[in-house]
Amino acid sequence: MRKAIETLKNIWKIEDLRQRILITILFVAIYRFGSYVVLPGINPSMLTQLHQQTSEGLLALLNMFSGGAFSNASIFALGIMPYITASIVIQLLGIAVPYFQKLQREGESGRRKMNQYTRVLTIFILLVQAPSYLINLKMQAGPSLNASLDWTLFMITSTIILAAGSMFILWLGERITDKGIGNGISLIIMIGIIARLPQSFVQELTSRVTEKAGGLVMFLIEMVVLLIVIAFAILLVQGTRKIPVQYAKKIVGNKQYGGARQYIPLKVNAANVMPIIFAQAIMFIPITIIGLSSKANEMSGFMRAFTDHTSFWYNLVFAVLIIVFTYFYTAITINPTQMAEDMKRNNGFIPGIKPGKSTAEYIDVIMSRITLPGSFFLALVAIMPAFAGVFGVKAEFAQFFGGTSLLILVGVVLDTLQQVESHLLMRHYDGLLKSGRIKGRSGNIAAY
Repeated sequence: MRKAIETLKNIWKIEDLRQRILITILFVAIYRFGSYVVLPGINPSMLTQLHQQTSEGLLALLNMFSGGAFSNASIFALGIMPYITASIVIQLLGIAVPYFQKLQREGESGRRKMNQYTRVLTIFILLVQAPSYLINLKMQAGPSLNASLDWTLFMITSTIILAAGSMFILWLGERITDKGIGNGISLIIMIGIIARLPQSFVQELTSRVTEKAGGLVMFLIEMVVLLIVIAFAILLVQGTRKIPVQYAKKIVGNKQYGGARQYIPLKVNAANVMPIIFAQAIMFIPITIIGLSSKANEMSGFMRAFTDHTSFWYNLVFAVLIIVFTYFYTAITINPTQMAEDMKRNNGFIPGIKPGKSTAEYIDVIMSRITLPGSFFLALVAIMPAFAGVFGVKAEFAQFFGGTSLLILVGVVLDTLQQVESHLLMRHYDGLLKSGRIKGRSGNIAAY
């Protein structure tokens, strides 16, 4: 406790860090305030059906990522997810389309162009998602609309407002990155997720104690399991394996250097949370196609299974997709051939392995071996909310037992703490830990 108080005092002493933290808090407060500003023409007291629709199933996930703005019919209802979707599409284009591959190699100028394309694509996605959201709002919360409201005019104006709201959130995220602490986009996603935690925690505790659903003992068991899952998530975020690289003798001036042993750090989960995001985007397709239609109650058992995130078939397909995307994203993130060539140019080698092609094959084999358990752990963490639901955990609280939400929370918290620690160490203060340093997802802040 004394160490924590001393660390907080040191943080407050650093003027630049203090200002960054205060600016971050201010922008986060603005974001949370906007989540409760309802669209013009909507009566917020009549949104009961929309709240019920977003209390479970896949729409509950969308509502969680928006910090409850989705169920509040807020101006921020679509949140930051359209931008994340656009970013994923641009990344995939960077793999398949030569023009985008060229932009990736152009450095800062290419990155700026790709960011512009991402923003334009975000606007197009918003212009599709906003009318879909409003149609669903009319179906689920028709009585909340003003009786004298012109529906066509409401659709046009609300689409513009929703699109502007999401772009404003993007602007807030960029300002947090520039002026605040941490990565703004990731931080906004985390705040949207964690905003639902206190209410979900209280509801779960109340249900266990008052509804005779296992009592306080069962609730304590849930907390222990949650801590174990968080530990798994931290291992997935930070876990690495090191391959020793013995560098050959190098002549630098008149000095001779040799015998220094260095390592190639290979992450157990090099893809981070991206496989879950890719897989989740595909699993959202059924709810996008039929979930907003008037015939949603008439769908077959097969389709119903894929709109229920607690069903066996949904979670089986979800886990398989995560494993496949983990290998896919790792393959495009880590290039063993390039690593082998870089080592060869620097007169380095792996003991017992020939430089060049043999080294590339060796690194590829090692990556395949450590990616397999990493992908299984990632899939296990992703489907943990379904297991929690089987054991009677309420749907809202079960979302914190795994999935994208938990990995984002762990990754963003570690990355933000790493930035704070860097500011402390630069000014010769002690870090946040007594021993060792905090490791983020990849040693720096990376947006999801």
